[in-house]
Amino acid sequence: MVQPSVTYELTWPVKINVQRTHLTDEQFELLCQENPELRLELTAQGELIIMPPTGSESGWRSGETFLSLGTWAKQDGTGLSFDSSTGFTLPNGAIRSPDASWIRRERWTALTKAQRVKFAPICPDFVVEVRSQADKLPDLLEKMQEYIDNGARLGWLTPGSPGRRVYSPRPQNCRSDQEGHPWACSNPKTNAASNAR
Repeated sequence: MVQPSVTYELTWPVKINVQRTHLTDEQFELLCQENPELRLELTAQGELIIMPPTGSESGWRSGETFLSLGTWAKQDGTGLSFDSSTGFTLPNGAIRSPDASWIRRERWTALTKAQRVKFAPICPDFVVEVRSQADKLPDLLEKMQEYIDNGARLGWLTPGSPGRRVYSPRPQNCRSDQEGHPWACSNPKTNAASNAR
C-alpha cells in the first residue's frame, strides 16, 4: 500500500527543541559541517535554529558590512573581524553566528589555540545582524539583547529599510527607540567598532 505524500510549508527560521537530546558541541559542529547550505545556531535553552541561506540582497549588504568592518580592523589593528560563517559559544551556552563581528585582540589571544579552532567560547565585543526577509524582528531584537547580556559592548541591527539601530549596554550613550526597545539609536554618526573598544 502506497502512503500518501505529505507536504509541509516551512516558515523560516525553523526552530527545533533539542533540549532533551543534550546535543554536544561536537555533535553540533558535525551537524553544521554536514549541512553547509544551512545556517545553524543553538540557543541557551536547547533550541536548534535552522535558517536558509540569505537572499542575494541581504548577502550583499552583509558582505559590504563585513568588508567595511574588516578594512577598519586591519587599519586599526586593535582587534580581529569575523564573517557570518563564524560561530561563537556565548557564556550562556548558546552558539551564535552574527553576520559580522569584532573582538579585541587581547581577548582573542587569551584563548587557547584549541578554543580558537572550534566555536570559540567568547562573545564578540561588537556584533552586526543584517535583517533578511526570513528574519523576524522580535527574534533579532532578542538575539541582540542576548549578545549584550553575554558581554557584547555594542551591536548593530540593520533593518530591511535604510538606517541602523545601535544596541549598547551603556544606556547613557543611547535612548529607547519609538517602539521602546532599550539602548537603541538610529543612524549612528560614529565608528561603531571604535565605541566597542
